[in-house]
Parts: sequence; C-alpha cells; structure tokens
Amino acid sequence: MDFGIHIGTRGCLTTREAIMAMASSAEASGYAIIGVADHLIVPVHTDVRYPYTADGIWPGAPTGECFDAIATLTFLAGFTQRIRLLTSVLVVPHRPAVLTAKLFTTADVLSGGRVIAGVGSGWMKEEFAALDTPPFEDRGAVTDEYIRAWKSLWTEDRPSMDGRFAKFDNVVFKPKPTSKPHPPIWVGGESAPALRRAAQVGDGWYPVSNNAHILMNTPALLKAGIDRLHRAAEKAGRDPTSIDIAYVWFKPPQWTAKTEADGQRQMFTGTADDMLEDAAAFAAVGVNHLIVYAQQPTIEATLDVQQRFAEDVVRRSS
Repeated sequence: MDFGIHIGTRGCLTTREAIMAMASSAEASGYAIIGVADHLIVPVHTDVRYPYTADGIWPGAPTGECFDAIATLTFLAGFTQRIRLLTSVLVVPHRPAVLTAKLFTTADVLSGGRVIAGVGSGWMKEEFAALDTPPFEDRGAVTDEYIRAWKSLWTEDRPSMDGRFAKFDNVVFKPKPTSKPHPPIWVGGESAPALRRAAQVGDGWYPVSNNAHILMNTPALLKAGIDRLHRAAEKAGRDPTSIDIAYVWFKPPQWTAKTEADGQRQMFTGTADDMLEDAAAFAAVGVNHLIVYAQQPTIEATLDVQQRFAEDVVRRSS
C-alpha cells in the first residue's frame, strides 16, 4: 500500500509558495500521490447539506476560496518529478466533455503520465446552476456519458460520440495521453450509483471515510463496501480484482488518542504504533492507496503534520 496527501485549495494553500512547499515536502517524504479537491465557484448560500461533515457545512464555504483542480495538477507537474497527481475528485458535469479530456491530457503529458482522474457526479445544486451545466438532476447520466466521451477522445484515432449530452465527430484529438490506455479513472462516492459506475467504467474505486449517510470509517465498514463493489463488478461482467482500491481518510492525523461514540479509539489518532496498525488494517481489507487529509490553518502546521505522518507511518510501512 502507498500513501497520499489530500488538499483543499483554500486557506493556507492558496499561494504559489505554499502549494510548492506542500508538494515538494510530500514528494521528498515518500508520499506517492497528491489529491486536489475540485470546486469552480462557491454559492453564498446553499440548501444542500455537505455529506462529509457532521454539521453538513462544506469546509470551503466560509471563504469561497478554490482553484481549478486540473490547472493545479498541471502546475504541480512543472516542479515535481515522481509523485502522482490526482483530482480528488473532479465534478465531471462542471466542464464540457471535450474540454475536460483536453485538460486532463495536457496535465498528463506535461507530467510524464502521472495523472489520475478521480471523478464524481457532484452534490451542490447551486454550483451547477451558477456554471450553467446540464440539469443537476441528470448529473449521474452526464457523468457516465462524459467518461465514455473521454475514453473515445483519449484512445481512438477518429473519436466520435452522438450522445444526449456530448456530441462530436470529424475531429482529431492529439496528442494522446502519456498514460496508457489513458489516465486511470478512480470513481469516488459510496452510494449504489457510485459503486455501479466504478464497476462499469472505473479503473479504481475511491471512497471517503466520513460520508454521514454511508459511513466507512473502520476497516470493517470499508470491507463491506468493497464487497458491494465486487458484487457490482461481477454483475457487470468484470473481474472484481481488476478494480483498484483507494481510500481517503478525511480527518487530519492526531497524536493524541480520540474516542469515538462507541468507545473505540478513532483511527489515525494516538501513538505512531497505533497509526501504523490502522494503516495495516486498511491494507488488509484491500486498500492499495491510502490518502490522508493533513491540511491545517497554516502552511507550517500542514507541513508538520504531513512530515510527521510520513516519519511515523509512510516510511515504516514500506
């Protein structure tokens, strides 16, 4: 199992210098992946509860800060050499299919084939309205169709599509991505539609620990989700073992033990040995890539957390 860092492009990570410091430190510390969150524009008010916090408030709401995720990957590609670059996750319906395919290709070629396309269908209805996307209610169908469009553009000499949401023909799409056959597609989400999408079109499944409705904050709960994924894959006629498993632990590691409501120690809190055991437990149920959220209010504190976790867990797990 390898490890990654997830960042939101807000707060202390909205400057060139801070993002460079974070990425350079992560690469030097042995992390394999940097995941970048995706939002394009932030509504002042939203009636939709954010599914990944207890209070339903998206952490980026107070400031409204965000960078484009794929542009951030392309920036990271320019000064890193080894670390893989992940959209964590890209809201597929927010950008036209052909544009997104070209943006991913650009980042992939300029990084030497290090891009991973983490994808999701989105949750914030007001953001869809502000971007004038296809209807929010069609986001699942849009996501499925756009992914098929990307694959056509990325792999076919004469790509074409005559879909409900994406139409193109008589085009040349070059250069092709460096990654072959294309950048890996990791499907985010924990719901039944997300599992179906991962089983049908994904190269990997990329759930998050703290979905309030479908909690996966222990190895046992995640294993149950992987079992559901495997059943979906078998139904789709795929070998379940061909689908990669990545996982986001969406709370910063803490070196003081925290107790859950059931009296159990919260994962990735406590001693270095505790955290090492937690990582091993997730690896044992099938996780190949463990992404942790290390961002803090300051870049200094962020670097401290990611470097300490690297020393205590990442390097000791290799």
